[in-house]
Amino acid sequence: MPFDAVLCDLDNVIRFYDLTELAALERGAGLAEGTTAEVAYTPEIDLPFLLGAITKQQWVEAIVEGLADRVPKARAHELATALAQAPFRADEVVVAMLRQVRTRVPLVLVTNATVELEDDLVSLGLTDLADHVVSSARVGVAKPDGKIYEIAAQRAEVAVDRCLFVDDRLENVEAAVALGMSGLHYREPADLRERLGLTSVG
Repeated sequence: MPFDAVLCDLDNVIRFYDLTELAALERGAGLAEGTTAEVAYTPEIDLPFLLGAITKQQWVEAIVEGLADRVPKARAHELATALAQAPFRADEVVVAMLRQVRTRVPLVLVTNATVELEDDLVSLGLTDLADHVVSSARVGVAKPDGKIYEIAAQRAEVAVDRCLFVDDRLENVEAAVALGMSGLHYREPADLRERLGLTSVG
């Protein structure tokens, strides 16, 4: 293969959240669907959470403040809590592909995640999916900062230019490519299957 390690994002590649309940609450509050997430994932609110500098409850309160000019505080708290507690699942097709490729090369999860990541992987049944997990909350740096990619390559014990980086966010892929990695902007499982050279999954 044209790479000696696969570095893969978690959210929106492997893990997907069910925001059905949140969307219903937003409609009931007269907000456009996605408003709560838009507020929650602004850098000033989200980054401290992803770097382990604030707790989930503090993140929720920051979202509430961010929604304060749009809905009453009680409703804002309901929306923020629905986002924070949204259920999630793993895409089993992607998991199967990654398990298959890991029989050939090291697999490292590289994710902007919180200190709850380890528990989340237990819930997903994915504690044994990767050789290593590089979480922003544990290493103190988040994508697209180049340092997190370098840490991941070091964990894989593979040269940067021999790594394939997979992410659903183009800016994160571009940052990896700028370091010399191969990059895959993930949109659907077929993208991953083709790039990994897999003809079947099972």
